[in-house]
Amino acid sequence: MSDSGTLKQRLPAEAQERLQSLRLADGAATLILDASGLDGLGRDRLEVAVRDALRGAEGVAEVRVAMMADKVARRIVAIGSGKGGVGKSTLTANLAVALARQGRKVGIVDADIYGPSQPTLLANEGERPRVADKKLVPVPSAVGVPVLSMGHLAEAGVAIAWRGPMAGNALAQLIDADWGDIELLLVDMPPGTGDVQLTMMQRFEPAGAVIVSTPQDLSLIDAARAMNLFEQGKVPIVGIVENMAGYHCPHCGEVSDPFGAGGAEAAAKEKGVAFLGRVPLALEIREASDAGTPPAAGEGPQADAFAAIAGRLANWLDRKAG
Repeated sequence: MSDSGTLKQRLPAEAQERLQSLRLADGAATLILDASGLDGLGRDRLEVAVRDALRGAEGVAEVRVAMMADKVARRIVAIGSGKGGVGKSTLTANLAVALARQGRKVGIVDADIYGPSQPTLLANEGERPRVADKKLVPVPSAVGVPVLSMGHLAEAGVAIAWRGPMAGNALAQLIDADWGDIELLLVDMPPGTGDVQLTMMQRFEPAGAVIVSTPQDLSLIDAARAMNLFEQGKVPIVGIVENMAGYHCPHCGEVSDPFGAGGAEAAAKEKGVAFLGRVPLALEIREASDAGTPPAAGEGPQADAFAAIAGRLANWLDRKAG
């Protein structure tokens, strides 16, 4: 007849390190394991390994495995804009990649229910999330940032025609997913000031919001509207990012400003919020985004621009945590 000590020796090394207790009674081996830092897939693999290790052990007719983990202190940052077409989704993907390169455990929720872009930007289009314990498990990406999007749940090319409450419930499923040890969620918000934004603020209380705008006046007017919505919801504004700011001609070397220059920085100063930085209007960013290879994952001036903004966001979060 096996005893608990004998059974422990049969366990794989990771299970032995995570073992909190092991009890054998009436043919049932009951184990409690520390699952801290494991996502849903990691927990599943550990449980399978434990069951395989104890299968056939003398006196063991049943194996019961319980997982316990410290709750991750997860924070949410909304990436918003007052209108579409300002590069908000591209900024979200690249900020997440830059933050991950800086050592942050970060994931992305694509809350643009009607026009999801993140599966394309992170090259996992067509993949489907698993379900574990009635929760979605985020889809991994080649750049190390997990993501959940309606683009992973709906058929490609099919329009999603949902009323506000349905969109809000969909957002809740994406945010309440099994994010494992992810500590920061960047939420790629849809443009505008509608039901999804209200659901986000009321149910999930983001730690802050980053506002994205291009330099021209029309975008800045809409960005101000988005800021006002977050302020009404008592969501702190981390700052403003000016996207598509300056085009460097690869042929003549001249820098031009087809959308103007400095407008977002001036708006940040007027509103009394931080200016987080500029992202240039660059063909390389567009090509890399279409190919699912975020520039922030590489080197060069585009990667540096995203890294600088990510650093300012990280510093803001650290100050708030302190």
